[in-house]
Amino acid sequence: MRCSFLFFLLIFSLLAHSQEIKKDTVTRLKEVIVYDAIKQKRATGVTKSSIVGKEVFQNFSPLDVVSAINQISGVYVLSGALNTNRITIRGVGARTLYGTDKLRMYYNDIPVTNGTGSSSMESYDVENLNSIEVIKGPKGTAFGSNLGGAVLLKPKNYKEKATVFSNNFTIGSYGLIKNNLAFSHTKENMKLGLTYGHTEIDGYRENSNFKRDGFLLNTMFTIDTKNEFSLLVNHINYTAQIPSSISGSNFNENPKQAAFTWKTAQGYEANKYSVIGLSYSHQFSENLKNTTSVFYTHLDHYEPRPFNILDEFTHGYGFRTRFMGSFIIADKIANYTIGSELYQDEYNWQTFENLYKDNDGNGSLQGNKLSNNKEYRSQLNAFGILSLPLSNAFTAQVGLGINKTMYNYRDLYNTGVENKNAKKKFSSIFLPSLNLSYVFSKEHTIYGNVSRGFSNPNLEETLTPNGIINPDISQETGTNYELGTTLLLNKEKLKIDVALYQMNIQNLLVAQRVGNDEFIGKNAGSTRHKGVELDVQYHILASKRLSIIPFFSYTYNHHRFKEFLDEEINYSGNWLTGVPKNRLNSGIKLKSENGLYWNTTHQYVGEIPMTDANTLYSDSFSIFNSKIGFNKRFGSKLILNINFGINNVFNTKYAQSILINAVGFGGSEPRYYYPGNNRNYYGGFQFKYIL
Repeated sequence: MRCSFLFFLLIFSLLAHSQEIKKDTVTRLKEVIVYDAIKQKRATGVTKSSIVGKEVFQNFSPLDVVSAINQISGVYVLSGALNTNRITIRGVGARTLYGTDKLRMYYNDIPVTNGTGSSSMESYDVENLNSIEVIKGPKGTAFGSNLGGAVLLKPKNYKEKATVFSNNFTIGSYGLIKNNLAFSHTKENMKLGLTYGHTEIDGYRENSNFKRDGFLLNTMFTIDTKNEFSLLVNHINYTAQIPSSISGSNFNENPKQAAFTWKTAQGYEANKYSVIGLSYSHQFSENLKNTTSVFYTHLDHYEPRPFNILDEFTHGYGFRTRFMGSFIIADKIANYTIGSELYQDEYNWQTFENLYKDNDGNGSLQGNKLSNNKEYRSQLNAFGILSLPLSNAFTAQVGLGINKTMYNYRDLYNTGVENKNAKKKFSSIFLPSLNLSYVFSKEHTIYGNVSRGFSNPNLEETLTPNGIINPDISQETGTNYELGTTLLLNKEKLKIDVALYQMNIQNLLVAQRVGNDEFIGKNAGSTRHKGVELDVQYHILASKRLSIIPFFSYTYNHHRFKEFLDEEINYSGNWLTGVPKNRLNSGIKLKSENGLYWNTTHQYVGEIPMTDANTLYSDSFSIFNSKIGFNKRFGSKLILNINFGINNVFNTKYAQSILINAVGFGGSEPRYYYPGNNRNYYGGFQFKYIL
């Protein structure tokens, strides 16, 4: 690691003393925008990424960030409930039983993925976001080089130099009430934004009540032309009941029902989650800039489950710094980024007996303590990126990332027991990346990528059921190959993006269930992820006042186990569990100059293998959503918006998420299915007043 830092420092010293350039320090390349009319700058240089923003968010309910992300080809979010989401990118993360891992998530450039790689999309209100940028695969060197990629959440920015009050109120089916109140004040040297949001909904299924309150402060102070401070404070407090998964028989009989034990225990989770980040940017010269952030995260989580009660809290802290600049080589401008990121957290968790069976039907009741644990987790990432213009049309971007991960586990319950405390230090892993881009014309670009990535084992995979760090566990590693093109045709009205990729993953991590909530992780083989992604958008001017924008994204996944031997059963050659082979998202957007808009979207998901043996598949399904609204400006001060939407227009019964390799205990039927909502409605009223 010391040699690596010396290497980065040497490069920085050479580049920092290069001659100054009277041009912008950041490469301004054409961004990849998914069905979005607004223009946004990518955070990834020449690296291909996808952005969904406010134009896409407007297609759906303000509670439905999942559908917005699912518009991106290659990305699929399985959603068991508002608080139970699993983001998969090109099949990576599909074998995770609960939650999202194997990618890295950032909120306003602050890493919010915990020490073992788990991320929580549900901790952020879509109404507070300006955009979501997704890097598919490990090619985002500056964002962790995880096999799944990275998700970059950008909070709302405030461009108008004015004082603005706005409020968005939504009601809907299942007792939905959502309100978002925002205030912003912008002037020459300051931007200040305050937002408070409240959400409550009873839910479609039994035992699925959800309540959330959130507060966001996002502010920036410009000291002078070279110095700038920003402060971000985001706090979410929510309580969500858990209906859990149900069996196939129960799904067919009544998808509204909760799992029997979870209903009886009245299982739920209560979370208090906070992110605080302070950033400082300094412009050393016209060709060198640094941005450094320090941050703190805190999660307080309490979850009564039928098998026990989990009480946990996590403190996380760290820093992230990036030097961005440019220099001249062979009469051309090259750009570079050098930086590092340190994230450490302290995870504390205890479990207790759940005496719900003895509580006279009143749900969960905490009993005796069963365990008490603490784990210190540390990740250090260093990275360097160099973008070289080999000609006016041809650009090469090379990158190198280095990761060092360590876990330190302590059993505070079984004190004095031998081998109960353990450390796990993974070897430093080097993560090179090469991106090539050739611009034939402003209408045609072709690009290629070769990159190496990794994934850390999550908590369940790290520990044995006896609470000891598994000494045999290793990180997953893989190499990504990608080739793609962007075409702009018919005077740039028609946009076509095509990508072909193959990712080979070794040391596949498998969480094998050995009890009701007991798993053991092991490296059991390798997978090969191959696929095709196609995104098409066409802008039609039906008249001077009306534009029609049809669009679709298609994903073909050819993901298989290359080698996979589990308990002497050979699954090699089988389809990867949890991944649909075919997925299609399509829709049409109508927008009139008088403020009327109408958006209709369709999602098709093919059948998904639910067992490693490929003996059981979920049913394919199609879902249609539609939303109509009217947006009108009155003078220079007031903007009003009224909207109404229908989700699942044709009342399709479908599984919105599945639990792979489910096992039934005590003769019960395995619980594979998380039912999706039936037909439901919502409507909203928004006003914005500009002082």
